[in-house]
Amino acid sequence: MRPIQSPEFIRTNSENCDFRQLVIALDADLYQRNGEAQLQYRQYNQIDKIKNAIVVYVDEKPVGCGCFKRFDDETVEIKRMFIFPEMRGKQLASQLLRELEMWAVEEGYTKAVLETGLRQVEAIRLYTRAGYMLTENYGQYIGMEESICYGKELR
Repeated sequence: MRPIQSPEFIRTNSENCDFRQLVIALDADLYQRNGEAQLQYRQYNQIDKIKNAIVVYVDEKPVGCGCFKRFDDETVEIKRMFIFPEMRGKQLASQLLRELEMWAVEEGYTKAVLETGLRQVEAIRLYTRAGYMLTENYGQYIGMEESICYGKELR
């Protein structure tokens, strides 16, 4: 097995075809994990008009993505984080998250929030290791038992 090349983190938006294909793969992964329960989240995961998306490339192939959108004047919401299962364990998700956070800071934001599911143990570990703190569920996630929310001060 040959080592992977250095990953590239390309800033783009939701019109990027690779980003859209990765989101389709993410939705399939979430549906496999959560079954019909995942359908209630569909309305909150629309990617039209996302201005801040990143696609991760390894060996010139798209292997992961993430994005953020404005939550309020100080805060972004991290969304649509995904790395293909065969590429996990290579620190790509943590690097991607750092890239999203740096971009948010460049845009003038000082905080980030996000939501993930109880069955997404890899995501929970990623966010905890990255310094995100468990918070009360916010907005549309209030009362959703399968959702857990996190927040972090950005520097």
